[in-house]
Amino acid sequence: MDLIALTRYLRIVILVLPMNDVGILVLGHGSSLPYNQELVESLAKMISKSHSGPVRTAYLNMNQPDIPAGLRSFEGTRVKRIVALPLFLAHGVHTREDIPRELGVDLQKRKGVMKMDGQDVEIICAEPLGVDECIAALASRRAEEALR
Repeated sequence: MDLIALTRYLRIVILVLPMNDVGILVLGHGSSLPYNQELVESLAKMISKSHSGPVRTAYLNMNQPDIPAGLRSFEGTRVKRIVALPLFLAHGVHTREDIPRELGVDLQKRKGVMKMDGQDVEIICAEPLGVDECIAALASRRAEEALR
């Protein structure tokens, strides 16, 4: 399964409501290596092909925009919800504590509200990518590629 299939899957899993008023904030860790930012931006572009609402990127460390600026980038878009989508495989300190704090959401509920353009906008922190058949298929493909 390729990355386009993964983004289609994420759209189905994360958002089942009307999509044009839902923003997706694709979150990367951040790195001094430029490839990491390029990867996050490429995935965000792929997600935007199957999502009718705005898609933006933000980073926890090193790269810009940081998470607060990433949230502000939705100003003027009239979104009612923003789903923060961490491109992390599993939970850790960043997904359990750092990212929710930066988003200003409740650490347990992983949800919160912020004012944007004078309106309340719900912020929802999605789970990490986790264990899934499409990730296993991608991992198998990478193993096969390594043998060529």
